[in-house]
Amino acid sequence: MNTLPGRRTRRLLAAGTATAALALVAACTSTDSGGSGSKTAAGGVELVRAGQLTTCTHLPYPPFQSEIDGKVQGFDVALVDLVAKNLGVKQQILDTPFENFKTGAFLNSGQCDLAAAGMTITEERKKNVDFSDPYFDATQAVLVDKDSGVNSLADVKSKGVKLGAQAQTTGEDYARKQGFDPVSFESSDAVVNGLRTGQVKAVIIDYPVVQGWLKDKANADAFKVVDNLNTGEQYGFTVKKGNTKLLAAINKAIADAKADGTYKTLYEKWIGPYDASAASPSAS
Repeated sequence: MNTLPGRRTRRLLAAGTATAALALVAACTSTDSGGSGSKTAAGGVELVRAGQLTTCTHLPYPPFQSEIDGKVQGFDVALVDLVAKNLGVKQQILDTPFENFKTGAFLNSGQCDLAAAGMTITEERKKNVDFSDPYFDATQAVLVDKDSGVNSLADVKSKGVKLGAQAQTTGEDYARKQGFDPVSFESSDAVVNGLRTGQVKAVIIDYPVVQGWLKDKANADAFKVVDNLNTGEQYGFTVKKGNTKLLAAINKAIADAKADGTYKTLYEKWIGPYDASAASPSAS
């Protein structure tokens, strides 16, 4: 997944109800037992701000994180809420350009404890950040306008159809490796709007995002999936290099959620019909 650096001012949000100042009241089920003024949470995890687990993300990227009815919600948000609950704090979300996730800038500068953004684990990104255990297996989908006459990614190339992708994502990287020069869009919303307005006739993007789009009848009537590409991608959360205690807490929350059925419940709520293989992706 994800997008262009520096085009938007970062926004402070939380998994809760919005206020005019964009500082949202967290809606985690956890209590703030970290103690006022204490930056040490349960298990000796050091946090950048007392009483909260600060998460960097990039909005919107449904179904993993987006604002719905004035609340930041999604699969990633729900999983990180579990981490925050175990630490005895609340989750606060900072909306930032995706570039900072690739470089680890906001983690290194102490603005965030972790990053959660439907982010694919890659060797290049591992140079700058430490990844959690993989929590989701992702594939790339090719979505096209039903009137485009395109029935595969090969058709996109042979028919000279204009292809779109989200900038700086693995989907865009894949398209370039296949010899395309895709139109780059800043966000997933911009990608689907490009398809709606005819700027492009086909797009390549993570399949779960497409699943979310096709829940809308207007999208389902206008577009169709013509290819589902298994690119071997897995998502992980990231922390500052060397932050072993927080990384362990994240991995424990993921493992516990898979063991007790919480992962399955969240998967079905946010992603769709549960695929058991997604519950135990192999480490990358």
